[in-house]
Amino acid sequence: MSKNQSHPQQAIGLDVGTSRVVMARRSGEQYAFSSQLNAFVSVPFTRMTENALKRENIPYTAHGTELIVLGNESTRFADLLSVETRRPMTAGTLNPGEKESLSVIRSLIETLNPNAAQEKPQVCFSVPSAPLGADENLTYHEATLRQVLGEMGYQPRSINEGLAVIYSELEDTNYTGIGISCGGGLCNVSLAYLSMPVLSFSIPKAGDFIDTSAAAVTGELATRIRLYKEESFHFNGHFSDKLQQVLAVYYDDMIQALAAAMKEAIGSSRRLPKIGRPVPVVLSGGTTLPQGFRERFEKTLSETEMPLTISEIRIAADPLHTTAKGALVAALTEM
Repeated sequence: MSKNQSHPQQAIGLDVGTSRVVMARRSGEQYAFSSQLNAFVSVPFTRMTENALKRENIPYTAHGTELIVLGNESTRFADLLSVETRRPMTAGTLNPGEKESLSVIRSLIETLNPNAAQEKPQVCFSVPSAPLGADENLTYHEATLRQVLGEMGYQPRSINEGLAVIYSELEDTNYTGIGISCGGGLCNVSLAYLSMPVLSFSIPKAGDFIDTSAAAVTGELATRIRLYKEESFHFNGHFSDKLQQVLAVYYDDMIQALAAAMKEAIGSSRRLPKIGRPVPVVLSGGTTLPQGFRERFEKTLSETEMPLTISEIRIAADPLHTTAKGALVAALTEM
């Protein structure tokens, strides 16, 4: 541990998520996080606009007749122009329909750490699990991110997103339990025993599913739905506001799909060890943030005949940064 503490700058945890790119570092005994929205928007190029972006220190790149506004500020520009933000990733992996995907992700990582080429840090980056029941190959996504990070100066290795949640939050049970990351593109689930992954899977119903479904019903932009959801939505059983009611419907749909998938995956696993004690469940990710989410998930899971006994269900201490923290824990452990 003394080696890790003396060189904290040489290890980085990186959550490359559909919704956000989050970087974690050690700062003394504490963890430090920085993040950017994994999105961008194109605006017409003018010298005036470019100079204004520079003065405001807003990340951007210039492409011919366009300026590409990156990260956190892209939502504000999209709202101003009444357009959807463009996304480098979809459903947890690189977006094949977006030619700017790799350049945007690279630029976002550079804004979070411009000194990688000089420091050559070890980085552990998150990768999703394949969807339950799907024969989906995630090799291209993982290998491409590994290549990009290597070209930027990092020494990269990967970690499963759900397992990263376990590394972040379940030290008190010796890394035995279930980690769930409910992000933008996917809900990732991992079950581990003594830090060893037993099974991992994902479902494609997550934050983006809720946003696009609610947008289709209400006729509103998905970007605005997301902003409203993050600022105002909560579970309370009765909604006078139509958008609250619509969001509750799709949140419930996602939670029920997640509970059913957990029952199916754990029940059909041939590798399930005899753990011998109830296991905890930790929920993380931006989609878990609304008030009442944990209670709604716990109620749904209690009505599902799970093959494992659950000891507790809790929200991660820092849901938006959990995956990046777990990736950093893995990177430090390997140093």
